[in-house]
Amino acid sequence: MISRDFNEIFHKYATDKEIFHELMPLRTREILLVAPAFDAFTLEQDGLLTEILFDGYYQLNMSNPPRVTNVSTTEEALERCSSRHFDIIIVMSRLGQGGHVELSRALRQAAPRIPIYLLLNDNVEVGVMDRRRQELLRHFDQIFVWNGNPEIFMAMVKFMEDRANVLNDTKVGLTRVILLVEDSIRYYSRYLPILYSEILKQTTRLAKEQNMDRMTRTLAMRVRPKVILATSYEEAMAFCDQFQDYLLCVISDRKFPKDGALDREAGIKLIRALKERIPDLPTLLQSSDPLKESWATALGSGFLNKNSYTLGAELSAFFYERLGFGDFIFRDPQGEEIARATDMEDLREKLRTVPAESLVYHAMRNHFSSWIMARGEVQVAKVLARFRISDYRDPEEMRTFLINVGDYVQRMKTLGKVIPLTEFTPRDEPNILRLAPGSMGGKARGVAFTHSLLSRLDLEHLVPGANIRIPRSAIIGTEEFSGFIHRNGLRQMVQSDADDDAIKRRFLMGSLSPELMAKLRLFLTKHAKVPLAVRSSGLLEDSLSHPFAGLYSTFFLPNNDPDPAVREVQLMEAIKLVYASVYSKASRAYFQAIDYKIEEEQMAILIQEVSGRRFGNRFYPHISGVAQSFNYYPVAYTLPQDGIANIAVGLGKYVVEGEKAYRFSPPYPEMDMLPPKEQLRTTQKRFYALDMSRTSVDLYSGEDATLLNLDIQDAEKDGALQHCASVWDWNDDRIQDGLDHVGPRIVNFRDILKYDQFPLPNILQRLLELIREAMETPVELEFAVNLDPDPENGKPTFTLLQIKHQLMEAGDVNLSIEDLNPAEVFLFSERCVGNGIVEGLRDIVWVDPEGFDKFETPALAAELEKLNDRFRTEGGKYALLGPGRWGSNDRHLGIPIVWSMISCAQVIVEYAMENFQADASLGSHFFHNVTSLNIGYFTVPYPRGSSILDWDWLRRQPETWRSGCLVHTRLDEPVHIVMDGRRSASAIFKRAPEPVPEELEEFQ
Repeated sequence: MISRDFNEIFHKYATDKEIFHELMPLRTREILLVAPAFDAFTLEQDGLLTEILFDGYYQLNMSNPPRVTNVSTTEEALERCSSRHFDIIIVMSRLGQGGHVELSRALRQAAPRIPIYLLLNDNVEVGVMDRRRQELLRHFDQIFVWNGNPEIFMAMVKFMEDRANVLNDTKVGLTRVILLVEDSIRYYSRYLPILYSEILKQTTRLAKEQNMDRMTRTLAMRVRPKVILATSYEEAMAFCDQFQDYLLCVISDRKFPKDGALDREAGIKLIRALKERIPDLPTLLQSSDPLKESWATALGSGFLNKNSYTLGAELSAFFYERLGFGDFIFRDPQGEEIARATDMEDLREKLRTVPAESLVYHAMRNHFSSWIMARGEVQVAKVLARFRISDYRDPEEMRTFLINVGDYVQRMKTLGKVIPLTEFTPRDEPNILRLAPGSMGGKARGVAFTHSLLSRLDLEHLVPGANIRIPRSAIIGTEEFSGFIHRNGLRQMVQSDADDDAIKRRFLMGSLSPELMAKLRLFLTKHAKVPLAVRSSGLLEDSLSHPFAGLYSTFFLPNNDPDPAVREVQLMEAIKLVYASVYSKASRAYFQAIDYKIEEEQMAILIQEVSGRRFGNRFYPHISGVAQSFNYYPVAYTLPQDGIANIAVGLGKYVVEGEKAYRFSPPYPEMDMLPPKEQLRTTQKRFYALDMSRTSVDLYSGEDATLLNLDIQDAEKDGALQHCASVWDWNDDRIQDGLDHVGPRIVNFRDILKYDQFPLPNILQRLLELIREAMETPVELEFAVNLDPDPENGKPTFTLLQIKHQLMEAGDVNLSIEDLNPAEVFLFSERCVGNGIVEGLRDIVWVDPEGFDKFETPALAAELEKLNDRFRTEGGKYALLGPGRWGSNDRHLGIPIVWSMISCAQVIVEYAMENFQADASLGSHFFHNVTSLNIGYFTVPYPRGSSILDWDWLRRQPETWRSGCLVHTRLDEPVHIVMDGRRSASAIFKRAPEPVPEELEEFQ
């Protein structure tokens, strides 16, 4: 079901880029040129044909020019055709030698489906061959003349592609068709190169004007008009019947065959017949007699003198003025110009003011659709082409529709995309802006994917009662980081063993590029009016194998100084300090642990508006949290696949740093995972907010420089707990809903989870399912919720901040619980994260529960870091056992460490004591990094239940080192560790199992 939903979301509407991919399914890759030796020599001297084609493709921003294989004899041609596929065969004439028909027959037999074109040398050959033209056309698909013009080769290639693709492209992409009616080999061989050159130049120019990226620009070339050639009146009318709905224009000679004979007025008759069908079809009559221009004028047609020295310029003017490649010229019913629009934005503005009769004039002639189609807006042009004047009540209704289409075009061009920031980038569009080139990095890549996903979702239908958004974001690509290191001479310093403070000071002294500083200034003055979060987005960050979660710095900026220059300096300092965090001690330890070189990392920056609202002098969201699609610790009737969410009041820093948060399963939000008294004991006591009272900040002091760590009572004073907390009733020993009672507050979000005040469970469930399907792995989401009604639609807002992979191991490990012998087991837990077998571990670092003092946890953390440094120097690994929660900033929940302080731990154990218990570490950066490295993570509860922790055995082992209650034990024999990820069970055996005798191995 989810898979079908996901596919429907991503393929409900084909984007223009997807349509571009479906256009021109046949493109020329290989050309076989059969040419006499002299002609081959001439081509060599004039420039290799391959180079001619390559230059033409390059100048027009087209990719993959075809390869040309040159042969001189029939035998060589047949040999090549038997060993390789060719898309087109070009045979250069052999005047005086003959044998064209025989050569064609031989090639037809060898390659029956490949178009074969005959290329004459010059106009003299045209006269000689003209008498045999009909005979030759029975053997060749078309005849052209070279006349020394290398552009004829490009025209022949494009002509062949157009004939092969025109049926597909008109059907799939509404591609326009240009009909050229000309029976003279000499003139259509002259016209086609000019025609194709002009079409491709105009299409390229429009793509550049619309700031398409290079790939889209190349793909957009495929939507260019297709050219088809007719050499008789009947053939021309047949093409008009077939492609009437797609005709862009008709360019016709004055005289060509009609009814089997040369008719000197055939072109006049053709244009007159077409004008009766399509009154405003652009036509161009061509003649070598300039006196015939008056005839063309009388027909309402353009005129072109075939002998003009400015033929190319005149044809270019026709394209620009009549075919939609230039400005949109508004005319009155008499055809007089009254206004002019240069682009889509200008068109939108002119539509508001031009007279209604002008709108009707152009709508009846399908001018809007043609003009928009010329700009590659296939989907919009399709919509416009379906509507007729009769579909509207009056011209004003049509005007409103056209203006809305203009708005739609502007939105669709940037919807779900990362777009460069310019002076003209609108602020009111929910875009992700690019401030500097290079890779976006892992974190920004996830945000960009989320932006693309949400733009495709029917959010109103998905969750009617809420807005679902991502924060307005800007990305600084990795090229700025590389330039910053190089420009400021930092390479040698970062390769040294400088301490964190020295690195930060040196990075703050460095300068960002002038281009980035200009973009930051524009971003702050025009787009960023609220507090900002400056986040790392390393190239390796949030990757599938190693997430680097919480490893690099994030800074929150109030962005509230009245002087834009001050705000700019603060933003630049935050960027530099994020760069510096790549080389911090914690980062170096992580890189060493995963056996990566720190030089491999490149840092992008993600700047996001902080989600929340202002409460006096502080800024924070009502709710923030982390949701995971896989729950390592399911309870009651929940399943691991149901997922888990941790939520709290205030900024999300509180949750991701592993402090006390409320947990629930999105499919079962009404289920309490803890009994009431446990909820009271473990409820959120503090929260983070952004300090808005100061405009000057000292970011050098750390990530918390702009943050407030407040008592939860302050949130109640702000009115932020209204739907987020309940009250503990001492008298009845129960939880009472609402805050109208006296008693301790329990932050349990009961109004939201049980009474559906806000559809948070539904939102999380749907997004986890969809994003998990998209990423094909379990996923983790970070989010924030503002419960205040949005001024635009009155709905509260869910903001999706980040997504990342939630890593799991799938190895086949089987721990048979029933067969365990307790005497052989040091530790057994049924709450395990990790999968696999660990051998050879002899060192155990443990906190002795008998001497543990919960008020001395910071001192323990410092001792533990020193011990870990010794292991890192020696290259050793150890098993780590400690009370409470590892990785929490709250020293009353456990030992307050960060991952780098225990980076050499191969297995980590949390054990609970009667008077010191905490929920397992879930949803924190620390926990995410540990699980991504497949470090065993075991929880031993209190009371033990079925779990085992044999303290007596451990105390009998030799102590290598002790400092208070922190002990290092080195065993005589290594332990044997088994982690069964499927059962969430783990065991540490006191010794490795006995090896199987060789004679029994074959029976195992």
